Amino acid sequence: MEILTDEESRLVMEGMAPKFTKRDLKEHEPTRPDSPGQDVLFIHGPGQQYRLTSQQEIPSLNSPSEVLVKVIAIGLNPVDWKGPDFNFGLPSLPWINGRDLAGVVVRAHQSLRRIRVGDVILSPSTDYRDIRKAAFQEFSISSEHNAARVPRDVPIQSSAVMGVAYVTAALTLGICLGLDFSTIGGQFRAPNLRHLLREVDPSALAADVRDECLNGIEELERVKAGDWIVIWGASSATGMIAVQLAKLCGLRVIGVADVARHGEKLLQVGADLLVDRHDTDRAVAIIRGVTKGSLRFGLDTVGKDTATRLQECLSTTAEDGRKSHLAGLTGVPKSPTENVVLHKVPIKIFHDVPEVGECLMVLLEKLLLARKLVAPEVETAMGGLNGINEALDLLRKGTISGKRVVVPLETSIERATMTI
Repeated sequence: MEILTDEESRLVMEGMAPKFTKRDLKEHEPTRPDSPGQDVLFIHGPGQQYRLTSQQEIPSLNSPSEVLVKVIAIGLNPVDWKGPDFNFGLPSLPWINGRDLAGVVVRAHQSLRRIRVGDVILSPSTDYRDIRKAAFQEFSISSEHNAARVPRDVPIQSSAVMGVAYVTAALTLGICLGLDFSTIGGQFRAPNLRHLLREVDPSALAADVRDECLNGIEELERVKAGDWIVIWGASSATGMIAVQLAKLCGLRVIGVADVARHGEKLLQVGADLLVDRHDTDRAVAIIRGVTKGSLRFGLDTVGKDTATRLQECLSTTAEDGRKSHLAGLTGVPKSPTENVVLHKVPIKIFHDVPEVGECLMVLLEKLLLARKLVAPEVETAMGGLNGINEALDLLRKGTISGKRVVVPLETSIERATMTI
């Protein structure tokens, strides 16, 4: 995707309203009362494959802020196979999984300000305990503050893989590391998430994330323009979006990845320096050398082992009283070294706190419209809901690297990407 200049972005933003994708609802109307219902993909137990089940009830709207979405494309995430394989993320059985989707809004309350019937949206389902919001079904529920309209020039299958990765990257940078997105530029009116949370009733924050949200990082220690940040696993969907958000805010980014396979793409999206992941001792030495031992911010997307190596790169001197900060998406070191603070991403505030979800979705819309954010590359797996088991095997075996798998539910990829 071509990156626009600031002036071109401003012109796009001024004509924002007609730039989003709309769909004719004739082929997407939810089933009538006398119709047999919808197809869903159930998981019946740990270690089992998903099973297609027909004639299931279509989810109902429970509040005026919710919308009913006809799913057009599903983006697959590692948790979609890891949850069943390792028996987590299954509140009850049978259950419907799926965290990322794009689709057309077929029912919406007239009081909604941003989302309308006919809008094509992407919706990250971080609220996995609400089965109505799962992606592995023909119709799904989203809340307005958890949905972003898809611009006309963004393929729908690309939008279907962006949601969870974007939300995770934004919350990690904005909450855990304290990055102020308002520095992106005036026309974006981007949020300062930590300041926003100060205005939220603390009781609205779940107890297990409240401290991270309110006290995770001191004001003096927040990452700012000119600081180095290392993103270990930069070629992952979340890593690549984190690179772009960090660069938009003026950070200097070191990406750790398979440079031979993914280096060109990472340089295109703005990484300042690439370090190959295959020799972790050398990676640590390079990072410490380049940053002269003063690195204070790290984001790991891979796991506990790489997060531990990343911790070795961070400064432990607490210069001027400022500590270092490391956020791990899938694991953190067993214990922090001196003057290093470990962070876990408070993902649930995206759906629990409407103010947070809304400002992140509005920012995503604006960044996509202005072509300031490039979507991850996609690998298309056909077969609809029936093809998801086979597609998840690709993730399970590790045969897909640097791309996200998307499963269209339309009869053809042309229909799945069409705009009107």
